Amino acid sequence: MHRVVTGEPGPPVPARLPDGSPAWLVSRHRDVRHVLSDARFRRSQLYAPDAPALSAVPDLVNNPDLMFNQDGEDHLRLRATLRRAFTPRAVARWQPWITEIVEQCLDSLEHHDPPVDIVAAYTLPLPVMVISRLMGLDDEVRSKLRHWSEHAFSDGSHDGQEVESVLAEFAEFGAGLLSRRRREPGDDLISSVVRAADEEGGIPEAQLVQLVCGLVVGGHDSTMTMLGNSLLYLLGERPECWARLGADESAAEALAERMLHLVPLGDDRGTARHAAEDVEVGGVLIPAGSVVLADCFLANRDPELFPAGPFDDLFAPLEGPGLAFGAGPHYCLGAWLARLELRLGLHRLAARFPGLRLAEPMDEVSWRLGTTSRSPMRLTVTW
Repeated sequence: MHRVVTGEPGPPVPARLPDGSPAWLVSRHRDVRHVLSDARFRRSQLYAPDAPALSAVPDLVNNPDLMFNQDGEDHLRLRATLRRAFTPRAVARWQPWITEIVEQCLDSLEHHDPPVDIVAAYTLPLPVMVISRLMGLDDEVRSKLRHWSEHAFSDGSHDGQEVESVLAEFAEFGAGLLSRRRREPGDDLISSVVRAADEEGGIPEAQLVQLVCGLVVGGHDSTMTMLGNSLLYLLGERPECWARLGADESAAEALAERMLHLVPLGDDRGTARHAAEDVEVGGVLIPAGSVVLADCFLANRDPELFPAGPFDDLFAPLEGPGLAFGAGPHYCLGAWLARLELRLGLHRLAARFPGLRLAEPMDEVSWRLGTTSRSPMRLTVTW
C-alpha cells in the first residue's frame, strides 16, 4: 500500500544492503537529521571501487557524477548553478504560469466523459508540462520522459544491459541539450545552469550532464507520484476533506505539507551515507567506513516529535520539521517547486471537481512497478 511504513523509530541498529553487506539503520528523527547534516557522513565514498553495491542494476541515483553524490566543494560548485533558481522567492514568481498549466490540464479533464484515468489525464501531464516549460523541452522530448524515468529509477527488475543502454541515450540527450543552450541561450533553467557553471568554473562536463538528467526526470516523477498517492488516499479514505481542500487554499497548503510528510514516495529503506570516521549517533558508535541508512519516513513518524495519530487532522500544521526533502547540505533544491505543484494541483482539482470520487475499489487499483517510486499506474475516477 502507498502509505505503509513498517517498524518503530529507535536507536541505530545493524542492517543489510541489497547485496547482503552490513550497514546501520538510523530511524529516530534527531538521529536522521544528525546523519544528514554532519559532514562526516558522505555520499561520494559510497562509490569507491571497493564499496558495496547499493543497487542491483545501474541507475541514475547511484551515478557517481550526480550532484547528490558529491561532497564538499565539488557539491557546492554544482549546487551553486541551481541555488538562485529554486529559492522560495524565485518559485513564487513561477506561480502564475504554473497555475495556467494546472487550469489547462483541468480544462482538458472537463472535456472527458467520466469515468477517467486521472493519472493519464492529470497527475502525469501536469508535472511533465511544468518541467518542460521550465527547461524548454519540446514535445518530442516529453514523449520520452516516462521511458527515461522508469530506467533512471529502476528498482532492479529491469535487465542491466537495457538500463545501461537507456541511460546512455539519456546522457546523450543531456549533453546535447547543454550544447544547444550554450550556442543559443534562452530564459529557461538549463540556460541559467550553463551561465552559472561558466561563472563558477571547474565543473566537469559529466557532472553537468547528470545534473540536467536529474532535473528532467526528478522534476516530474516525484510530483506525479505524490499527486497520485495523495488522490488515492483522499478520495478513497478521506473524502470528507475534499470540500475544504477545494474551498480554502491555505488549508490546501497545510494538507499538501502533511501528505509530503506522511506518504512515502516508495519503499526505499533509507538514504545512504558513508561514515568517514567514527561517529556517535544516538548513543551508538558508528565505526569509520560504515554505510548508514537514514530512514526519513520512519523518522517522520517519530512519536517524540509527531503525535501518534498523524492522519487525524490533515489540515493541522506539522509539529516539527519534516524530512520528506531530506536535511543538511543535500536538502532537495526542488522542495518549494514540489510543494507549489502539489498544493495547486490538489486545490484546483478539488475546486473544479467538487464531486470527484473513485470509480473503482481501492484494492483493485493497479500499481506502477519497476521503479523505486510507488504510485497508481491507473486511477479511475468519476464525478
